[in-house]
Amino acid sequence: MRRDSKIKAKEIKSASDKIILYVGIGIAVLAVIVFALFMYSKTLSDDVKNSTMSLEQMANIASNNNTTTNAQDNNTKSASSQIGKSVEDSKNEVNNTSSSNLQSTNNQNNTSNTSNVANTNNSSNNTKKTTSNTAKTNDKTEKTKEETTKKELSFVKPVEGDIVREFAKDNLVYSETLKEWVTHMGIDIKAEKTTVVKSAEEGTVKSIKNDPRYGLTIVIEHENGFQTVYSNLLTSEFVVEGEKVEKEQSIGTVGNTAAFEIADEPHLHFEILKDSIQVDPNIYIK
Repeated sequence: MRRDSKIKAKEIKSASDKIILYVGIGIAVLAVIVFALFMYSKTLSDDVKNSTMSLEQMANIASNNNTTTNAQDNNTKSASSQIGKSVEDSKNEVNNTSSSNLQSTNNQNNTSNTSNVANTNNSSNNTKKTTSNTAKTNDKTEKTKEETTKKELSFVKPVEGDIVREFAKDNLVYSETLKEWVTHMGIDIKAEKTTVVKSAEEGTVKSIKNDPRYGLTIVIEHENGFQTVYSNLLTSEFVVEGEKVEKEQSIGTVGNTAAFEIADEPHLHFEILKDSIQVDPNIYIK
């Protein structure tokens, strides 16, 4: 019970303190409002007193106004003319300034446009030069790549066997068939009939034909301007024109169809051409 009474006493005291605080705040606010109203009324009274003039002051002002009216009229005329002139001059100055600024702006725009056109032309020319130089560089690079990537060809004998007649371009060899001394633009490799003939290097079959001198002939085209010729064949059943062949791929069989060498033993007549000129196959066969 005592504890409850103490709590209630504290609550009552707290409530009374709040009431006293609120009352004090209200009194302070009211005092501020009253003081502000008092100051405002005093200021208003002073303004009214200052704005009130006596009759004598008004009479003096009226007489002074009459004596100075003429002078003011003259001054007004001169002032108005001067003001008019000043206004006209100001307008002219403004117009002149506007015209000058407009002309300056136009000149700047023209200069800017001319500069932009020149820069555009220079950029275009530089772009063309850069493109041209790039194209030339690319061409050189491609040529260099082509030159560096050219495969070094290594030819093999199309058939295994002895060479019974050598390459003879600058001297003559005797032909048993023709019974005379003739040039020989390839080599003859001895081999039995039906011996399989292989491609000396990878390439593309350029032609298969019956040559009137050397019989059934296959021509294969290789890289770097080389061609190989296989003559005196019996068959060409393993390939067709336009076919890509690998190195040592079977292309035909040995026969005895060459009219110019029909008196000789069965063999393969083999030629190598570089840029359409016959060369000694022994130089390239490895």
